[in-house]
Amino acid sequence: MRREKKKGSDDQMADENEEYLMETRFSAEHIGLKLLEKKIITEQQFEDALRRQKSRGGGLGDVLIELGYLTEERLNQLLNAFPSVPKTIEDTGLDASFLADLVLKHSLSLREFRLADMVRRVKLPLSIVDSIVETLQREKMLEVKGGDGLARATYRFSITGIGENRAAGLLEICRYVGPAPVSLSDYREKVLTQSIQRVVVNPLTLKNALSHLVINPDLLKALGPALTSGQTIFLYGPTGNGKSSIAEAIGNVLPGTIFVPYAVYVEGELITVFDPVNHVPAPSETEDGKMDHRWLQIRRPVIMTGGELTLRTLDLEFNPISKFYIAPLQMKANNGLFIIDDFGRQQIEPKMLLNRWIVPLEKRVDFLTLHTGMKFSIPFDQLVIFATNLKPMELADEAFLRRIRYKIFIDYPSKEDFEVIFRKACEMKNVAFDPKAFQFLQDIYEKLGIQRSANHPRDLLEHIIDQSRYYGQEPELTVEGVSAAWEQNFIKNF
Repeated sequence: MRREKKKGSDDQMADENEEYLMETRFSAEHIGLKLLEKKIITEQQFEDALRRQKSRGGGLGDVLIELGYLTEERLNQLLNAFPSVPKTIEDTGLDASFLADLVLKHSLSLREFRLADMVRRVKLPLSIVDSIVETLQREKMLEVKGGDGLARATYRFSITGIGENRAAGLLEICRYVGPAPVSLSDYREKVLTQSIQRVVVNPLTLKNALSHLVINPDLLKALGPALTSGQTIFLYGPTGNGKSSIAEAIGNVLPGTIFVPYAVYVEGELITVFDPVNHVPAPSETEDGKMDHRWLQIRRPVIMTGGELTLRTLDLEFNPISKFYIAPLQMKANNGLFIIDDFGRQQIEPKMLLNRWIVPLEKRVDFLTLHTGMKFSIPFDQLVIFATNLKPMELADEAFLRRIRYKIFIDYPSKEDFEVIFRKACEMKNVAFDPKAFQFLQDIYEKLGIQRSANHPRDLLEHIIDQSRYYGQEPELTVEGVSAAWEQNFIKNF
């Protein structure tokens, strides 16, 4: 059964939230505090590094390495450590009664099982699962149906009638039957340890990630420092010139992997975090049994949302039937990239959305509310990219725009870049480039005074390919084909 909340738990949670907010007000210090706890650096070294960081910038870990107080290898060992395997129920950060209830619900689903079957279900070590099953046996919830030997690992367990009644009651309270969750404190700790602010992007990495796009060198120079800062980026400019493509490609720049939990336990409530749609599992680099399998190793997430974004999607989603929560988009995007595309085209007023983001963007902390009214805080650790083709001053006031450190304008391509884009598009579409037909296209732009957009080559070539397919011909770039494609692609004034 869901554990009863202790008297005063609301006040306790409020105190914990305040402590957490104070601890993470300058999240870059988190690494130093952990190194201090482990006595890897001294207080004097910590203070030296903080002073140097405030004057020169950069990550605190990098500053400690620069000062010779820490080696890069040692820092990576600490920050990239796999979640350690819990040895006891206390190590899980969860109540024994909660875990017993979870195992009992799984037992109802399995009907008959061995300990190894339950281990695979709840993702906890055999010793902990065995201890829980033994408790449920004593309470007459489970019984042994048989076995292939004397060892408990060979026993076949089955739920009893008493257990079935109890499990049915538990499912009325919460229908979650999945891997055991992690505690809120463990989740916070892990997010801060694998912070996006640790990511450093070098010019070569960025150039390679955007190599499939035609990018102005000045734009590359602007993007690099913005990404390395880990701060919010505002991409703006006329439509059809690659803002969304650039934002998505930035996801390929983010190095390494992170760990996300299947679910998080908060004051008797469950929040599912792992999202198979947005989270891409990475091959585990550790042997089985050397890691807490309540966590999954994934690539740094890249989550993109557009016109469908509402204030509700930024809050916990409570399912009244299953009676557990689904994490909001920004929680799923932690330690990764969160792209808000077509900003200003959402169903809600941009200023309402921006007001929701003021505290998270500034304090790097977000507050979520359970349906009971209880609030709790989580790290807001992600690179947020707003992409829009609307004028920034029409979307937000100057005060909010000041909070966004990097405002990067994506302009129309130059005449020369447009030709490079067109040639690349021809190559991708397997259409031979024809200088005469292309010059005809250039002349149309000049004659009509229309700006060249980066998306035009793709759109025009797709029209040409459609025409060729209709007439049973091989696609060919001709003056006639370009003329017909132009007529079908652009709206005439009337």
